[in-house]
Amino acid sequence: MTPVPPGRGPVHDTIGQSVPGNIRTTYGVNLRSHLEVPEINRSTHPVDPWRWVETSPKASALGVSETQFAVANGYLGMRGNPEEGRDSHTHGTYVNGFHETWHIKHAEDAFGLAREGQTMVEAPDTKTIRVYVDDEPLRVSEADLEHYERSIDFRDGILRRELTWRTPAGKKVVIRTTRMVSMVEKHLAVMTYEIELPEEPAPVVISSQVLNRQDGEDEYHSAEAAPEGFDPRRSDGFDHRVLEPVVSDGQRGYQVHGYRCANSGMSIAVAVDHVVETEDEIDMSVESDDDASKVVYHAHATPGRVLRLTKLAAYHTSEKVPAGELADRCARTLSRARDRGVEDLQRTQRDWYDHFWHRGDVEVDGPPETQQAIRFNLFQLAQASARAETYGIAAKGVTGSGYSGHYFWDTETYVLPFLTYTMPRFARNALRFRYSMLDKARARARFLSVNGALYPWRTINGEEASAYYEAGTAQYHINADIAHAMVKYLWATGDQEFMIREGVDVLVETARMWVSLGFFADDGCFNIHGVTGPDEYTTVVDNNLFTNAMARFNLAAAAVACKRIAELGDGRWAAICRRLKIDDGEIAEWRRAAENMVIAYDETLGVHPQDQDFLAKEVWDQDLEHPRRPLLLHFHPLVIYRHQVLKQADVVLAMFLRGDEFTEEHKRANFEYYDPLTTGDSTLSAVVQSIIAAEIGYCDEAFEHFSKALVVDLADVHGNAAHGIHVASAGGVWSALVSGFGGMRDYRGDISFDPRVPAEWGALTFRLTVRGTHVRVRCTHTEITIVNLNGADFDCTVQGQAVTVPAGETLTMGLDERARACLPRAETSTGEG
Repeated sequence: MTPVPPGRGPVHDTIGQSVPGNIRTTYGVNLRSHLEVPEINRSTHPVDPWRWVETSPKASALGVSETQFAVANGYLGMRGNPEEGRDSHTHGTYVNGFHETWHIKHAEDAFGLAREGQTMVEAPDTKTIRVYVDDEPLRVSEADLEHYERSIDFRDGILRRELTWRTPAGKKVVIRTTRMVSMVEKHLAVMTYEIELPEEPAPVVISSQVLNRQDGEDEYHSAEAAPEGFDPRRSDGFDHRVLEPVVSDGQRGYQVHGYRCANSGMSIAVAVDHVVETEDEIDMSVESDDDASKVVYHAHATPGRVLRLTKLAAYHTSEKVPAGELADRCARTLSRARDRGVEDLQRTQRDWYDHFWHRGDVEVDGPPETQQAIRFNLFQLAQASARAETYGIAAKGVTGSGYSGHYFWDTETYVLPFLTYTMPRFARNALRFRYSMLDKARARARFLSVNGALYPWRTINGEEASAYYEAGTAQYHINADIAHAMVKYLWATGDQEFMIREGVDVLVETARMWVSLGFFADDGCFNIHGVTGPDEYTTVVDNNLFTNAMARFNLAAAAVACKRIAELGDGRWAAICRRLKIDDGEIAEWRRAAENMVIAYDETLGVHPQDQDFLAKEVWDQDLEHPRRPLLLHFHPLVIYRHQVLKQADVVLAMFLRGDEFTEEHKRANFEYYDPLTTGDSTLSAVVQSIIAAEIGYCDEAFEHFSKALVVDLADVHGNAAHGIHVASAGGVWSALVSGFGGMRDYRGDISFDPRVPAEWGALTFRLTVRGTHVRVRCTHTEITIVNLNGADFDCTVQGQAVTVPAGETLTMGLDERARACLPRAETSTGEG
């Protein structure tokens, strides 16, 4: 059987209707046009390239502002609630991986359906610091404020707030606060609260609290937090007490609470220490019970004197260690932090972020608000991933409870590229997390009657948590997404040791799954039936193009990895063969399946069908006004499934990830066909559409898609930013900048550039780390400059021309007309008439 050429697989008669011409003109359909980008109010959110700022406590909806001003490090996250605890949409302090389990009740059960739901649990909240002047409480939303500014600084990850309050009695009160989750001490949060009365004396009370909000709200909980209507993107709730008290101890200025999750058995300990500095006399009292504790300071404030409270909070969690031992760990964390002091903790935080921006910053010569939004997205990637370490990277990081804190394929496809090419150690941690879940993936494969391993579509603990299998478990492509991320990491870093010790196990077991899932038809072609691709508006189909293209890569990569390890000749291949029970015949079967994979192509339309029957479906022609979007909230799934309508890019994503297997002609035709059918109901879509639009020279479309993705959370484009940061979209913004407008590609470890800088910008500058070499790349419409900052010589190609940039040197070279394609026509003219 002749191998099926990339992008030219067999065409099936079941494709059905083939409509010639561009679907834009044939049907007049453009489903993506509904998504209008809300304007950001710049009078309350001023432009600052290094900060996100609000000048009014009512600048945004509560839930959105709590997400935007969250501080996190990938392990611990605190939402941007006001220190005083009210008003609020969703109080939230989250620890990565800390979750409760619950039995999934299916209305109609079947073998192999997911049995155990998993939901991220709110950790005890230590953010609350209430203040009373003359026994009048400060409630920021209602207070008479002469001045207010709150900002989160991308350069140090510190949330700062300064306000001037006139009490009902007319007394002037100046309050300054900071909140930081440490990037250096992953278990530590540092908060300060300063209060000063510059004009008149007054009695002041500060109440610093720890609250178990998971099992009960405080008396000031806002009704706004109550969910309204159906939205599967929100977190699941509980019908039982979740945190069972194990440790409760309140001492003079010191509080500790320990709990055990009722079903999952996970344990958590939280400890808080205080330092008070003032020249005035102060009294203190302590109250504590199982679910709350408070340390209350009473002072008679004198004009001109500052009362400063430093609050240190430590969080430790475990699957097996009891809460009492975790409490001891908290005590050690706090002791170390107290010895160092706030100034040193903040200085090392700034040092950490200096290194992060040195490695990962992206700069544009363009509007400053664009630069602000870019850095906001990159900053969120740091907050979601830096200290995740042995845990995954959740869809919302640790900034909100959206999607119940689950890990999806989003991480490998959208977040890992940024980490791989800027902070590869973080990428390695994320991949090692998938390796740690391999045994549970093997068990899941057995439930689905396939060999090898099958990773869950959504999970926290490694078990499949998706009860809706059509759009969940059926997304087998997650196996290939993980394999793809591992191989890209190997290409970018040269980390052969990771591949030999752990990565090869994942490649082998995922390849085995594909061979047992698919089958060779009579014509010798390898088919994969009954799967769902990334587009969740089209489910359980045959020969989904994205799935087949990625499975093809997975199979070939597993075979190549085995071959190269065997060629090392150091004896480790024999040990791998014994461990995984591999033989040459099995590897040959992977190759045969990859070489004969069905990659369907419709000759009449000149496009790749999203799946075997996609083109036979009716094109969506219903009147879709904005209030009826996203479709999943307004239409039964069966209505959506029978139409040519996409939640997110599917074929277009395949053309980005496996771009060397599609011609430019194919990319243009596929983009023209699928772009107008894509609703953009998923935040994962716009960034990929932008990348391919830039590659094929559709500059207006590229910039339009990018502009929507850039402010997904800043402008609450999809109406659900209140549930947490869209971490994958933030990662996609980096890819749209570097791979879209910067034209960077990495096929088999060969880095190439073919820039498409938007007309709205003068230049684009980004950083990459490739096999230990750190480079800075600056692209304009006419030239590219590559600076080799350290390491070995940097080899790459620029618009097809091979170049080498020696260590410590700079290369500048001109670009041809492709780079000028995005300029307005007048600017691309030669001036010769």
